[in-house]
Amino acid sequence: MKKIIISCVYLLVLLIMASTVFAGPPLPLHSVEGSGGILLTNSAFLVNPSEDDKVFGLPSAGATYVNLGNGRHLEAYTMTETLWGRLELGYSFERLDLGDLAWDLETATGIDIHEDSVELHNLNARVLLLKEGDFGQSWLPALTLGVHYKQNSNIEDIDRRLLGTLESAGIKDEDGVDVTLYATRLITSLARPLLINVGLRSTEAAQTGLLGFTDDRKTVLEANFGVLVLDNLVIGGEYRQKPDEYTRIPGLIEDEDDWWDVFVTYVVNDHMTVSAAYAHLGDVLNHEANSTYGFKFKLEL
Repeated sequence: MKKIIISCVYLLVLLIMASTVFAGPPLPLHSVEGSGGILLTNSAFLVNPSEDDKVFGLPSAGATYVNLGNGRHLEAYTMTETLWGRLELGYSFERLDLGDLAWDLETATGIDIHEDSVELHNLNARVLLLKEGDFGQSWLPALTLGVHYKQNSNIEDIDRRLLGTLESAGIKDEDGVDVTLYATRLITSLARPLLINVGLRSTEAAQTGLLGFTDDRKTVLEANFGVLVLDNLVIGGEYRQKPDEYTRIPGLIEDEDDWWDVFVTYVVNDHMTVSAAYAHLGDVLNHEANSTYGFKFKLEL
């Protein structure tokens, strides 16, 4: 936890130092995990890289709310800073309301877990390996490699009170590292510009880390697209494959399902975007989270 606090303070200093840099367009957005992307998935484009070979781009901050139904919701608070136009540093704090899971667990086991939510910290570093159209090749997509450290601050305490039930199901750790590789291409030869992002993620996370981490690493597919139907309006969709590497606990912790959503983003001005999404997340813990909705706000300071 001390390392996380130090890292967050360092990133905040970077944000303050960069506050006088010339503003750029407020795209891409922030994913809930704090990297440049949409809502559930990323983009190879970095968030607001610097112009004219300056070190700092404009810092960005965001907030996301997702209603999961059954009295549950997910909140995410994100910030990023891009250095030298090549290195994106990001942080996200996620809080998932557990709804009636604590009651269901106590009913099934007689154990009070003393928690009504879980909290996940995400520290991200992404490097732009190739810019779109590098080496004079117009067909070449942007390519970005990311490393994402995740730490769940209270899942081990919950499992300890459950006498190792989660560990027996394969959820063994409170932290883990994801590695992502994303390619992005903006197609401008159509009637309206089309942005396509495709990525791979190597992960041990259960429910993106909100349920902890297994010992089984798996590589999964992620993708999204967006159409600029107007110069200030983007409509698109996302798909995120999930690893599903733990054993379900019937009625309490169900299997992971792949996620998808459709979204709309309105560019308010050169500093601000607001987004809304309709999502299908399948089983999340003890209930389905289909026909869910979320809102995102992003500001470049």
